[in-house]
Parts: sequence; structure tokens; C-alpha cells
Amino acid sequence: NLAPLIPEGKTLRVTIILPEGRALGDRTSNAAFGVVEGLSLLGTAGISQPLSAPGQLDQARRILRDKAARYRHLVFCLGENGLDLAVKLGIDPDCRVKTANWLGPMLVEAGELGVAGVLLLGYHGKLVKLAGGIFHTHHHVADGRQEILAACCAAQGVPLAVIQRILEAKTVEAGLELLRDRDAALAQQVYQHMVERIDARATAYVYAHTASPLSVGTVVFDRQRQIVARSQLAKELINQVLVD
Repeated sequence: NLAPLIPEGKTLRVTIILPEGRALGDRTSNAAFGVVEGLSLLGTAGISQPLSAPGQLDQARRILRDKAARYRHLVFCLGENGLDLAVKLGIDPDCRVKTANWLGPMLVEAGELGVAGVLLLGYHGKLVKLAGGIFHTHHHVADGRQEILAACCAAQGVPLAVIQRILEAKTVEAGLELLRDRDAALAQQVYQHMVERIDARATAYVYAHTASPLSVGTVVFDRQRQIVARSQLAKELINQVLVD
């Protein structure tokens, strides 16, 4: 927008001031990806994209319709980290669909289009919301991550005192770190329960809206972008995606 206003042969230095940026940053997952004491205004890709705007959903749907016509199995990634990790897993880049926070509408669209299976690939601090039935993952719409994590812990027999500490943690990552430090094996059980729960809730969500038997598998990674859990269906879907 500023380029047309710059005289020929001149340059312009722009300083962006974000009031209360540090405080706002504490309300996002930026710290999980190395952005601390502030905000990553352009995301990890360095490109400005209004991922929560309705127009972005329309664009994502158009991309999904195009790919659904060519592939029976697709990979849904919330952001750039998931897109990059998919490639490292050997997945054809053309099978990837960037959903941003619109997971619910995108899953329903996939079901209506007759897609056979969708592999969800994302940061656990985002995808955990689906385990609680939250299918729009922007924090302004709904959060509940700590509470959902606590429910997953309770389902796996984590002691009440530990669950209470997890609920008091500042972030989901901090809560999971607390659990891993106390009992790594039990933490892995919680992770596994989480991804299986996401599969079940996502599959039921799509069927309720479309009566489509869409298969949904989940892979979650941590802030170091290391995979920490794959659902049983996700393992099968990865193989399907690789041979499509």
C-alpha cells in the first residue's frame, strides 16, 4: 500500500508499533514456536494472510474442492509448521490443504465432497480443542484447552493433585511438560488418548452434518515440531496418502 507513495529513487523505513504486544503475546501460541515477549505479526511464513477472515474460508474451500477431485485422501494442516512437517514425512505437497482455524467447515466440506480420509496434522496446543468438540480453533471463538487436557488426564488415571496443577498451568505446553516430568509413560498415554479422542469427535462431527463416513486420523507435534502422537487411524491414513 505504501509503495505507490514513495518517490522514485527514495526508500522508506517503516516502524510498526504494537501497543501491549507482550501482553497480547501471552494470549497466543506464539511462544510455543519461539516467539517470546511479543507477537509474530506475519506468522512463521513471513507472509500476511487473514486466516480467520470469512474470505479466507471461501478460498480454502475452493482449494479443497480442486484437490478432492484428484485425491481420495488429503492432509489438513492448520499452518506452515504442519505444511512443512508433511513434506518431511514424504507426503506429496499437492495433497496438503491449509485450513487455518476453520477445521469444522473444512472437514464437513471434505465429507460432502466424498473424500475418503483426512489426516489432521497440527500442533497439539491447537488440535487438543477438537478432543473437546471445538471445531473452530481461534482463541477468540473458544478455548478450554486446559480443561480438555485435564479431562484427557482424568480418563487415563492421572492423580487428581497433578490434574489440579495442570489446570493451574499458564499454557497447555506447561501442563504437558509438568506431566512428562512426573511420568513420561503416563504422559504418552494421555497424548494417545487425546489423538484417538480427536479422531472420534471429528468423525462424529462430520457424520452429524453430512452423514458421510469420512475417516479422520490425527498426528500432533510439539513446539520443537517433533511428532508426539499418532492415532491408529492416522498410521493407516499416512500409508493411504503416500500411495494415492
